[in-house]
Amino acid sequence: MSEGADDSRRPSRPGAILFMCGQNVIRSPMAEAIARQALPSGTWVASAGVKKGERDPFVDVVLDEIGLSLGRRQPQTLEDMEDDYFDLVITLTPEAHHAALELTRSSAVEVEYWPMPDPTVETGSREQRLSAYRDVRDRLTKLIRDRLVLAPD
Repeated sequence: MSEGADDSRRPSRPGAILFMCGQNVIRSPMAEAIARQALPSGTWVASAGVKKGERDPFVDVVLDEIGLSLGRRQPQTLEDMEDDYFDLVITLTPEAHHAALELTRSSAVEVEYWPMPDPTVETGSREQRLSAYRDVRDRLTKLIRDRLVLAPD
């Protein structure tokens, strides 16, 4: 959008956001950590997976590089969550997108699909593998900034 363009067509910033991926171990927890840091404190941000997975240590490494941490957070599924009201569900994998569409079929929740590559398919040295995780982190940071931080209130 060019400067001075009509912002009324841009989506507003939601108050409650859920990031979803397959196992809630890489993409969605990364997005949650980035969004929590980037968005105003009144914005509720969470993440979940379609099924439960095991925490991935490479996520901790690439988040630490930008001053973020998951703390003691463990992967969770939608069933593990206490609150299930969201203005926006952002899905990061095809599996999560299908599950979110099914989940929100009878509600007014907006669902957006931000396809993210799976960094675990990268082989090679530790540095090459970390590079794939950094790529996902940086893509998420840009999308969060462009869609959520810069969105009109």
